[in-house]
Amino acid sequence: MRKPTVDHDECIGDGICEQVCPEVFELRDDGLAHVINEEPDESLHDKIDEAIEECPTGAISWAE
Repeated sequence: MRKPTVDHDECIGDGICEQVCPEVFELRDDGLAHVINEEPDESLHDKIDEAIEECPTGAISWAE
């Protein structure tokens, strides 16, 4: 199963991922995005793909 991940070494905390897919991503007090739903329903995959594309640093990806 694919799971969305955020590389915190690359994340700059701009929050685009949370705007695109708040069901999966959350910007926390540390200023970084975090995955809050590690097993998202397949209906969210397109929104996750959009968040991956929109991330300015490429910090979001799918992990197997």
